Amino acid sequence: MVSALNAKLTHHGATDVLRAAFDAVPDIALVSSFGAESVVLLHLAAMVRRDVPVIFIDTEMLFAETLVYQQDVAERLRLENVTVIRAQDIVVQDPDGTLHRRDTDACCALRKTRPLQQALAPYGGWITGRKRYQSGTRARLEFFEVEDDTGRIKVNPLARWAPADVAEYMDENRLPRHPLVARGYPSIGCAPCTSPVARGEDPRAGRWRDTDKDECGIHFVNGRMVRVGESK
Repeated sequence: MVSALNAKLTHHGATDVLRAAFDAVPDIALVSSFGAESVVLLHLAAMVRRDVPVIFIDTEMLFAETLVYQQDVAERLRLENVTVIRAQDIVVQDPDGTLHRRDTDACCALRKTRPLQQALAPYGGWITGRKRYQSGTRARLEFFEVEDDTGRIKVNPLARWAPADVAEYMDENRLPRHPLVARGYPSIGCAPCTSPVARGEDPRAGRWRDTDKDECGIHFVNGRMVRVGESK
């Protein structure tokens, strides 16, 4: 199914990809960080199916600006089915809130990856805002993928969008910007692991700066990155 959908939609836009996703996978959810570019996908999805389940992971280490922005965007777009997920065992596994200093992968797994996998358990697929230009590991990203271990369909409607496409769409639709973007944060995650980006740097340079890490883990399966070439 995935190969057929990718072939059929090769020359189509994000809205067509979303419609095809809703038809092919009725039990699908949209996962959003409500970060720097998230409003674009949320707006597109809301125009096609306003009641699509939207999952937002509150790691309890997010910027306060992100939490306010999440509520603002959900209200402005009139999203009807937003669920905020938080890990249940943070107090036990990270009682002093310092796990990110010792092991960023373990912290991401605790606060984001495991809660998301639990939240996605009832669904046959999920929609992401990933784009090819965001990192080398996403350079060959397709619209539709299959997670090897779960069999769940992953949909990337904006895979082929360029930064200019995102900016133009936001301008044309007068979408609200995340307040941290104007302060030098083109990619926004948890506050302790996100820093401003200087002019000329890669937009994701501020994520886990000075480390080899460039993914939080939600696009991993059993601790292993699911690369595009491994998808069926």
